[in-house]
Amino acid sequence: MTSNDEYVLQLLREKGYVSAEQLEAASQAMREENETTLDVLVASGTVSEDDVLGTIADTFGIKYVCIDPAAIEPEVAKQIEPEVARKYGVAPVMADADSVTVVLSDPMGYDAVDSLRYVLHGRDVQAVLAPAEEVKAVMDKLYPTGADEITTRNDDGFGGDESAGDEDAPVIRLCSLLLSNAIKMKASDIHLEPMEKEFRVRYRIDGALRKMDSPPKRLQGAILSRIKIMSKIKISEKRIPQDGRIQVNVGGRDLDLRVSTVPTNHGESIVMRILDKSNLSLGLPQLGFLSDDQNKFERFIHLSDGVVLVTGPTGSGKSTTLYAALGQINLPDRKIITVEDPVEYQMSGINQVQVNRDVGLDFAAALRSILRQAPNIVMIGEIRDDETADIAMEAALTGHLVFSTLHTNDAPSAITRLTDMGVKPFLVASAVRACLAQRLVRAICVNCKEEYFPTERDLKMLGSIAKVLPDHMYVGKGCPKCNGGYKGRKGIFEIFEVDDTIQRLIFDHAPSTILRQRAREMGMRTLREDGMLKVASGMTSLREVLQATMGDAD
Repeated sequence: MTSNDEYVLQLLREKGYVSAEQLEAASQAMREENETTLDVLVASGTVSEDDVLGTIADTFGIKYVCIDPAAIEPEVAKQIEPEVARKYGVAPVMADADSVTVVLSDPMGYDAVDSLRYVLHGRDVQAVLAPAEEVKAVMDKLYPTGADEITTRNDDGFGGDESAGDEDAPVIRLCSLLLSNAIKMKASDIHLEPMEKEFRVRYRIDGALRKMDSPPKRLQGAILSRIKIMSKIKISEKRIPQDGRIQVNVGGRDLDLRVSTVPTNHGESIVMRILDKSNLSLGLPQLGFLSDDQNKFERFIHLSDGVVLVTGPTGSGKSTTLYAALGQINLPDRKIITVEDPVEYQMSGINQVQVNRDVGLDFAAALRSILRQAPNIVMIGEIRDDETADIAMEAALTGHLVFSTLHTNDAPSAITRLTDMGVKPFLVASAVRACLAQRLVRAICVNCKEEYFPTERDLKMLGSIAKVLPDHMYVGKGCPKCNGGYKGRKGIFEIFEVDDTIQRLIFDHAPSTILRQRAREMGMRTLREDGMLKVASGMTSLREVLQATMGDAD
């Protein structure tokens, strides 16, 4: 009768409709007659269908109604395509410009309402319950035999005159397959790219783009429209970039997909960034820190005030590092507030603010407001302008610990980037405690790792660093468990500490080259040096580190 009989039986037992003895007797009859326990209880008259549906309706706050098929206007059938109605086991009974009311007979199928909101362009969907016979009667009236030949509406984005059953259902399945395959392959991005003669699909796996089997070009418009529906993006708008979000659960894992559309010559290009909430459980060691750098970074994130910056290009793992840091210091006696654009992961115990520039809530405005909330720790998604930078520095000087990111090539350059924004050097010197630069490199698959002896060309590129490396290194030869010899990614880091000497240099407007030179003298390990230590340990390959640190001359 329902998709979760065990839960229904538990509710009926708690409400007093059935006793333990009656449940046991029905269970025995079920084994003899090959029926469910709930079916036996209803067939024997122990409980009625009204009892079952009424109990579930009360539990979920859904109306339980009697539906007269004759009273339903046939025009309402146009609200939901026949195959969609049958897929979700619902029938429309009432509609207006903003909402649709549907009737269903399985109270445990209420989750289908959320899926319908995607199909119906984000319109509000209300559900009511009714006996199965009444729902079937409504379905038979609204969608008689042959009703599947209703053509797809042109304004739904699937744009065509094929029957809904011929076109839409395969597109829905294909989009689901694109998402599920990407997640299974641990892709970080899905790229849907309209080309002149093909519709290209690529996954970014461990930082490298990998071309997948392309869907037929004729399905390009339908697939892009389906993704836009799922993302709650305007389907009719194809002239400007748009952003949206999809939330899915795959194999018990909650995933968020950040969706971005950009118009191109041959159609809209869509990129979906997969945000795996399991990454929130990553600790600092899992990010790739060596023990000494980890101890140093942990010291900074446990300070009571100051600014700690994480720098690097887009896609270098800055947000993951900050979330890992916040997770480590997220304690009951501390109030943590973040300002993000967008909020990538929902973190328990942390107050997260979403930037909304349409209503004037940018980073600076949000930061001014949250400081009145008396937080201990503030995380700013990115310092993009002088106003946000000034407020962050002042917050640090008034007893707050502030985390944020900057787009710079190395750690010392974060200082000059702030002063170039217009922040006074004395504020930077007094507020900033440390800057962490990072890159991501692919990790060698442990299943197919093998020794590798560098060539003369490799040694020449390494320069003086080659003298401190072992004579052999490692590469992955490739196996069914990895992607071309690599599996997963790790960080390489450069930690720049602002001590008294560095403070005086900042006061004197010293350029980043001087700051970097002084930091090296104090023992700062560069990105390339950190990477080479990880090459020596067998964590990653020489090629990966060289590619990630092309601009590192040290």
